[in-house]
Amino acid sequence: MAQHAPSLLWMLLLCTLSANASFQPALVLEMAKILLENYCFPENLVGMQEAIQQAISSGEILQISDKKTLAAVLTVGVQGALNDPRLTVSFEPNFVPVMPPVLPSLPKEQLIRLVRNSVKMDVLENNVGYLRMDRIIGEETAAKLGSLLRDNIWDKVARTSSLIFDLRYSTAGELSGVPFIISFFADPEPLIHIDTVYDRPSNKTRELWTMPSIIGDRYGKKKDVIILTSKRTMGAAEAVAYALKNLKRAITVGERSAGGSVKVQKIRIAKSEFYITVPVARSVSPITGQSWEVSGVAPTVNTVAKEAIAKAKSLLAIRSAIPKVVQSISDIIERLYAFTDRVPTLIQRLQSTDLFSVVSEEDLAVRLNHDLQIVSEDPRLIIRFMQDHAAIIEEDPELYKVPDDPGLLQDYIDQVFKVEILPGNTGYLRFDKFVKSFAAKLEEHMAKKVWEPLKDTDNLIIDLRHNTGGSSTSLALILSYLQDTSQKHNFFTIYDRIQNTTTEYDSLPKITGPTYGSKREVYVLTSYYTASIGEEFAYLMQSLHRGTVIGEITSGTLMHSKTFQIEGTDIAITVPFINFIDNNGEFWLGGGVVPEAIVLAEEAVDHVHEIAEFHRGLRSLIEGAGKLLEKHYAVHEVALQASKVLLTKWADGLYRSVVDFESLASQLTADLQETSGDHRLHVFHCDVEPESLHEVPKIPTAEEVGYIIDALFKIELLPGNIGYLRFDMMVDIEVVRAIGSQLLKLVWSKIVNTDALIIDMRYNSGGYSTAIPLLCAYFFDAEPLIHLYTVFDRTTDTMSEVMTFPNVRGQRYGSSKDLFILTSHMTGSAAEVFIRTMKDLNRSTVVGEPTIGGSLSSGTYQIRDSVLYASIPNQVVLSAITGKVWSFSGVEPHVIAQANDALFVAQRIIAARLLKKEQGN
Repeated sequence: MAQHAPSLLWMLLLCTLSANASFQPALVLEMAKILLENYCFPENLVGMQEAIQQAISSGEILQISDKKTLAAVLTVGVQGALNDPRLTVSFEPNFVPVMPPVLPSLPKEQLIRLVRNSVKMDVLENNVGYLRMDRIIGEETAAKLGSLLRDNIWDKVARTSSLIFDLRYSTAGELSGVPFIISFFADPEPLIHIDTVYDRPSNKTRELWTMPSIIGDRYGKKKDVIILTSKRTMGAAEAVAYALKNLKRAITVGERSAGGSVKVQKIRIAKSEFYITVPVARSVSPITGQSWEVSGVAPTVNTVAKEAIAKAKSLLAIRSAIPKVVQSISDIIERLYAFTDRVPTLIQRLQSTDLFSVVSEEDLAVRLNHDLQIVSEDPRLIIRFMQDHAAIIEEDPELYKVPDDPGLLQDYIDQVFKVEILPGNTGYLRFDKFVKSFAAKLEEHMAKKVWEPLKDTDNLIIDLRHNTGGSSTSLALILSYLQDTSQKHNFFTIYDRIQNTTTEYDSLPKITGPTYGSKREVYVLTSYYTASIGEEFAYLMQSLHRGTVIGEITSGTLMHSKTFQIEGTDIAITVPFINFIDNNGEFWLGGGVVPEAIVLAEEAVDHVHEIAEFHRGLRSLIEGAGKLLEKHYAVHEVALQASKVLLTKWADGLYRSVVDFESLASQLTADLQETSGDHRLHVFHCDVEPESLHEVPKIPTAEEVGYIIDALFKIELLPGNIGYLRFDMMVDIEVVRAIGSQLLKLVWSKIVNTDALIIDMRYNSGGYSTAIPLLCAYFFDAEPLIHLYTVFDRTTDTMSEVMTFPNVRGQRYGSSKDLFILTSHMTGSAAEVFIRTMKDLNRSTVVGEPTIGGSLSSGTYQIRDSVLYASIPNQVVLSAITGKVWSFSGVEPHVIAQANDALFVAQRIIAARLLKKEQGN
């Protein structure tokens, strides 16, 4: 039940009545007393009586003359106030309480008749048990009729292979009988906590557990159990269904149950003729933390009650086939799956998959496929439900065989291959299938038909938009024509599980006719219809860096696989028996080839001309980026190496994947950062010239000074005389000088006399470095001057030593008091220089996260006359202690902590140090 604020809700209850309708105050107070003593959710009643008394005193309660109206109004009010539809008030002047007989007190013969009328057991076809129980037999009755129940019911049920447990007509019973039934379907150990029942009148809580021993044999946990429910199923039967369902021991079929209660009592209100029906006990499942009361038990499989038995039989037939299906799938995987090292794990997963809640073949297929995908990480290995019985067709290799007759062979070549020379001296080659083999005669025809006309073109289009596959035996030959014959190339490797062979496909040492070579650009066109070997070719052109793929993502047709229908079911498994391994040793698992330029297939040729034009200027742009790096990057030897790497990658074809300025900027950035190890190097695309990142700082007016100080600085005095200073930007020294007097008065004077200081730079992303020596000077003595760091500026080729200032305004903090600096992954640039300086000189303790690793100064330079710009760090900082260049990776704190916890951690360290000093004294 939901929690409420009862005082408010009861006020609402009392105020729901119209001005001409109210009720007797004494009756309401008596009703409240009954609820307080009996209602099973007493926590919802806190403050109720006081609220009613207050409403009475305020005159809100008038009189209602009609008693049935009064009962109805009270019912609406109490149900609304407590959100419990079981609470009802009735006016019954002729009510005569009827006490049902206590079953254990009945004569044994009468008990036997009652049990026989309420429990029926039968064995159906295929040894399916059918147990109908219209009343849950209580613990005492079961003990009295132990041998009878064992011999006539439970032992017979135990011998069945599966069970339909029919509770559709179970409307009565005792909760004390629930543990035995649950125990019958469970193992002796471990004991299971089934339910917790709270009884309000006695204010006692009782836990229901499974039993370590029962009369007769157990049904156990392995055999299938289907529970049938209906809208009439109520009370203890709901407790049984709810527990077995949520213990994953039974599948429920039918309708949602009634949503009864553990125990409901009709209680007379004082000496009146009004009665209130109150749930006096409640159930809470330790499995779900919820209950079946009121809401009922939702079936796993929803169907009308009268069709539940037929549905259960169908479901049991499906479930009885599960072991055979799992075994068949395991056998197929063990025999054919290409990743032999994954087979044992896959089979183990199949055998251990939780299939308890499987209720259909489709459900089984989805569950098994999900588990296989998780373990194998192979999208080609698929289990699916094929209700339409679509034919499983395997490609006929004869379709791709070339004819032997010379005349037919020539016609075949003319039919398969289409060659044109497009404007701009662009070659065009289209073929819609890969033929099975290339005999010497076929190579001669190919050379004459294809490669001879294309040999002098500037670049080449290979159109695979209509290519649906074929034979992979021709891949190596076509790829060989697109490479230089001067060196050997490994194209791909195929492992065949059925043959247990591994075959490497390399460039052919000798081919007929002219080759196209490796220098000219090749553009491969694809569409959604490009499939199978066509996809392999497009994929290899990418992995070999030999071409640029333009068009649509390919079909993702599963290659080198066999599909098997599992006998007697609509379930099929597709198993890849061949692994395709590219030139980099990577397994290609299909899934479709993603083009470098994704465009509509019908527009692909037009985009080729645009990209080819872009590629013609690519070398110049890459050279330009390298030249800028050599001229401006702070570490010259790194710049020379990076510039050389860029050109080498271009020559090796690694920039063929670049199709526009955005992708070029991304590729250049990745290559520069990888080669230099400096994440601050960045190339970006911008249609307009970017503004300078460091403009001449604006000196604030007198009116602006106060605002700047309030915006940039936050101070606080923490317990223990600890100062706290936060500033989120490094301002220029001229600005500091302009606001200096106000800064000393409003900020510095309030923290300079503290015993320790915490400087919070977690949100300081940098700014100007010119004020760093002045800031540092406040934390050292006036003499001697301290060498903070050295700056090498590549633009001027000069080295500058940075020292503390000999003179500062106001009072110094000095060199002896503790200083803590807080950092985060956002802390960068000039803020990092200050932090690293103070850390290097052992003047501070740094607490927080490693900083971002920004640069002290970067220049932005245009690459040639393009829309590309390079951000290049042109200064490096050398340590005053070691003389070595500071790392680009940021400042590593002395004490690593989450940014949110850094202040608390620093305060704890300060407190510990102060305590240590006090103890030392």
